[in-house]
Amino acid sequence: MTAGWQGRLWLAKDYCLLDGCAGDTHTHAHYAHQLMLAHDGELRLMVDGQPLQGRRLLVPSMQPHAFIKPGQPMLALYAEPLAFQLAQLQGWQIEAPATPQALIEQLQHWPRPALDRRVKQALLGIDALLLEKIDALDLASQVRLSLSQLERLFGDQVGLSIRRLVLWRRLRLALAMVLRGSSLTDAAHAANFADSAHFSRTVRSLFGIQARTLHNLQLQLID
Repeated sequence: MTAGWQGRLWLAKDYCLLDGCAGDTHTHAHYAHQLMLAHDGELRLMVDGQPLQGRRLLVPSMQPHAFIKPGQPMLALYAEPLAFQLAQLQGWQIEAPATPQALIEQLQHWPRPALDRRVKQALLGIDALLLEKIDALDLASQVRLSLSQLERLFGDQVGLSIRRLVLWRRLRLALAMVLRGSSLTDAAHAANFADSAHFSRTVRSLFGIQARTLHNLQLQLID
């Protein structure tokens, strides 16, 4: 890693926003759709093995990508697919405001898609148990579904398996702790990762960066 991540990060329940410079990344793929608005010049990425260049770029959920030219100033939105549909983001990409405050204002009023009530109940159950062991079979029985039925609903409406969604939510929790100043070890244990190495591997797999580079970012939480 030669270039670190720098800037300010706003973290909401279903999205986060980075205003700053992205550091070096390895090729990675994460759950969130990623919309990038360049402050100066054009952004250059490799997306699914193909070069992509422009002032406004959108990378869909789980699409492998990496920066060709890191360190460029930009505004980057990471939007969870269960709340932000790709087609809507594509239509909004050209007109999205390029300042954090204006972008956050629009995101706060963004109409979230209606989820099946059993999916909503399961998501609430996951959030309530993030610090404990989560049994997917128990989760399914709590919403009166078989595990296969709940997994199908998650695939259709959330875009991830239950296990991967739990991992994503735990990662968000640990990231917030690190950005508040916790050590990687403390954050990993609090979010129920096996150890700091497991947490670091997950960060590297989903974001292509080393977890310790997160300490360069300033955090602001959004209710």
